[in-house]
Amino acid sequence: MSRTNAAKLVLSAKSSDTAVGAFNVILLEHTEALISGAEQAKLPVILQISENCVSYHRSLKPISVATIALAESSSVPVSVHLDHAESEDLVREALDLGYDSVMFDGSKLSYDDNVAASSRMALLCKSYGATLEVEIGEVGGKDGVHAPGVRTNPLEANAFAQATGADLLAVAVGSSHAMTTRDASLDFDLIQEIAKSVAVPLVLHGSSGVSDVDLQKAVKAGMSKINIATHLNNVFTHEIRQVLEANPKLVDPRKYIAPGRDSVASEVARLLTLLQN
Repeated sequence: MSRTNAAKLVLSAKSSDTAVGAFNVILLEHTEALISGAEQAKLPVILQISENCVSYHRSLKPISVATIALAESSSVPVSVHLDHAESEDLVREALDLGYDSVMFDGSKLSYDDNVAASSRMALLCKSYGATLEVEIGEVGGKDGVHAPGVRTNPLEANAFAQATGADLLAVAVGSSHAMTTRDASLDFDLIQEIAKSVAVPLVLHGSSGVSDVDLQKAVKAGMSKINIATHLNNVFTHEIRQVLEANPKLVDPRKYIAPGRDSVASEVARLLTLLQN
């Protein structure tokens, strides 16, 4: 019951005009916090491990095995998703480890090359019964790609989704990755236009920079999966700083990381609930 396929969660959310929260795992404590928050809210969640996270740990398997084990013991539906994977070999390794969802990021490729690579990944994911998310164009803020002003063309988005056979589509509508302030300006009319043009559910990347009110407006306009990472890193780090400043002689990492983990869990529960309203 606890493990599920990301597409099932997102399609269910789309049908009810709500969205699923998708949050990044960096440390094992993040996995624990994300699942705890989802259980507090009694709502499903998508756990995302990015290619950058894999580089940090120097391996995909250890953090994946731990995350999948925790997901399987959860009391709420949980999807485990590989995020922003540019390596086709990494996608295959993740699927072999038991990931139910993959985001293949071919945004740095030409349109034709992105279609070709994404189509290959769609066939591969389908053979595993896994979800494939793809990105058309480049959502701003990640490793020097386009600025937040870039926008996805609705007709091109529809053609791309059909040509690749992907299950979910990430589009550029004004958000930007790695924002530490929540003042991004989304194009809600464009979200509505893309949602009407494209049959598959839409994904909002860079959602850390979006206010609570605008997150809810984005969901109502047509976003069905909301990716949040940096905002939760802010919550985690802020709490740890507070504890260390109040206890300068503290050296046991369990005693300052645990409060950070608890703060993330509380914020995840709040955000998941927010995306239902």
